Amino acid sequence: MRTLLVVAGAVVATFLTIAQFGTAGWTRPPILAQQHGYRGTGMDQIQTKAGAAALKAANVAPAPAEPVEQGTEKAGATYQNVQVLKDVSVEEFNRLMTSMTEWVAPEQGCTYCHNTENMADDSLYQKKVARRMIQMVQHINTTWKEKHVGEAGVTCYTCHRGQPVPANIWFENPGPNYKTAFTPRNNGQNMASASVGLASLPYNTFAEYFGKKDVDENVIRVNATTALPESKGKPIQDAEKTYGLMMHMSSSLGVNCTYCHNTRAISNWEQSTPQRTLAWHAIRMVRDLNGDYIEPLTGTFPANRLGPTGDAPKLNCATCHNGQNKPLAGAHVVETYPELTQVTADAGAAPAQDKAPPTAPAPAPQ
Repeated sequence: MRTLLVVAGAVVATFLTIAQFGTAGWTRPPILAQQHGYRGTGMDQIQTKAGAAALKAANVAPAPAEPVEQGTEKAGATYQNVQVLKDVSVEEFNRLMTSMTEWVAPEQGCTYCHNTENMADDSLYQKKVARRMIQMVQHINTTWKEKHVGEAGVTCYTCHRGQPVPANIWFENPGPNYKTAFTPRNNGQNMASASVGLASLPYNTFAEYFGKKDVDENVIRVNATTALPESKGKPIQDAEKTYGLMMHMSSSLGVNCTYCHNTRAISNWEQSTPQRTLAWHAIRMVRDLNGDYIEPLTGTFPANRLGPTGDAPKLNCATCHNGQNKPLAGAHVVETYPELTQVTADAGAAPAQDKAPPTAPAPAPQ
């Protein structure tokens, strides 16, 4: 028995020695590190070079359509039933329609939204949705320009990426539906969900934080604002919901916590990066878009496009970002589409006035 153990030990030692020399230098893949805060705070974004290259290749903005000469005829006077872009020139109108086809339905073509025997016909729900989505894009590029999207702006391609339905949408999660005599109840958690990084954190955080336009401004805050408690705090379940939201935002942008926060003082705005202010506005922008543009379309979508509880497909951070901290690597996608940078028709009810976030000065990397 002793001889057998000695032989086995020698064999294991031999394999370990071979592995040690054969895998020298294989301790980690080549990485890219970008510093986003003061030295010594660990505020770095880490990627593998291969992962960064793959992400970049998957997020290339399409080339804009060839420019057209401005004409004098307006689309509303030339074509029937033009409701949103009626004051756009015929040439720009046709150019945008061509681009939208490539952005949203390159395989289906014009027939995805239009009855080509009668282009003015509104029988297809896709046309009604597209009309409202144009208004939503204009709203983003005007109302949210200074607060979030900047000069880069967004187009239909930002979310759709050449697909009729964006890859990253969400519906309200109805929870477990066990076929037993007992009423299913799990407090909205303890079921691994992709929305919270495959953790068992609460899986319906989107409905709480992105689905309610008039939600309490402090609903996400769970930590105290003073050193000692002055009132009854929030339960641990609320903290888990907030943590689930942060995990979603992190994975949606392909970053870690230190992209927005200094982890030695998570709640301190003075030690946070400017990205935290952008994220503060982004949360309110998503609520605004879901509340004013998406949910009102619930009755327009057919049943097969609705969620298990009958709600419309809604937006979250991943819908635009698709794993990048700036959608399409920050490409300025609206510069050549001026009709998407201004409101060309009544976009419906005015959004509620937004409050200002706490001040977050930019820490200069050293």
